[in-house]
Amino acid sequence: MKFIDEASIFVKAGDGGRGCVSFRREKFIPKGGPDGGDGGRGGDVVFLTTTRRRTLQQFRYNKSFKARNGGYGQGAHKSGKKGESRIIEIPPGTLITDADTGTLIKDCVTLNETFVVARGGLGGKGNKRFASSTNRTPRYAQPGLAGESFNLKLELKLLADIGIIGFPNAGKSTLIRKISSARPKVADYPFTTLTPSLGVVSPPGGEPFVVADIPGLIEGAHTGAGLGIQFLRHIERNRILLHLVDATAIDPADPLNAYRAINRELTGFSPALSQKPQIIVLNKTDMPDTETAVIAFKAALDQETEQQKTAQKPVYTISALTGTGVDKLVTVLNYNINQAHNHQTPHHDDD
Repeated sequence: MKFIDEASIFVKAGDGGRGCVSFRREKFIPKGGPDGGDGGRGGDVVFLTTTRRRTLQQFRYNKSFKARNGGYGQGAHKSGKKGESRIIEIPPGTLITDADTGTLIKDCVTLNETFVVARGGLGGKGNKRFASSTNRTPRYAQPGLAGESFNLKLELKLLADIGIIGFPNAGKSTLIRKISSARPKVADYPFTTLTPSLGVVSPPGGEPFVVADIPGLIEGAHTGAGLGIQFLRHIERNRILLHLVDATAIDPADPLNAYRAINRELTGFSPALSQKPQIIVLNKTDMPDTETAVIAFKAALDQETEQQKTAQKPVYTISALTGTGVDKLVTVLNYNINQAHNHQTPHHDDD
């Protein structure tokens, strides 16, 4: 199934029912007063965030959603029935935008939250409402008001504490399988992952946190190369980025080449995105001849931070396949997430 994270839809709330023109007619009261009831209010269009939806797949073919109209008023003071609302389920992290004006209507991030996007029209008043001392037999009633309608754009941005970024085949899917219950497809060739996925990590003695496996980026991603913009969108909500580098692919002549390339894509897409805290991890260090590459990478990174007069950036080494270093990495991630939740500066464990 294709991962759908954008959709354009039309929503229309129900119209209010018209009021009733009616007069009381009983056996011994041939000319009773007006008793026409009011029309019912139209139903609303309501969005509901739920874990039952993980993508916007449902909107691929169904693009029009309408609530029920209110019922007509009736005689004997009977009001029309309120129209049934239309409930639209969406995954948490969905942005709702007015497609005609570009105005953001709602950022739906809270689970089980409901939001009325289009309100139903009021029902018209029945003729009993217009009776007065000068007009005891009004022969008119109001029509119902039209319900609101909008053209909407929906955009899904996955909600996660940590986003795993890196080039294709860096081992992101293998890592998320190792540290969580998520089971993305794993194979030894690029672009195995075409769908962002979420995994819940349960650190020892800590609160669970959510990790997003972001499909591999390529150079030019921020301009739309590959599926770059589609995937970069999901990183925007992550508190921390785990920058995963394939140790077997480090170029001895330019050890930071891949690392810098990914950061250029982040900056090109959004300067704010490039400023997010990063935890740098070298993967596949169980493979032969990676020790020299790791040393070269760390030395080049230290030299770069010294030249830029920025804080030293610790580098962690793991093998997602064998699990070496993974437990320590989970501890580091847990600590940094707790710091981020407390609005403190993220910290790295250098032990």
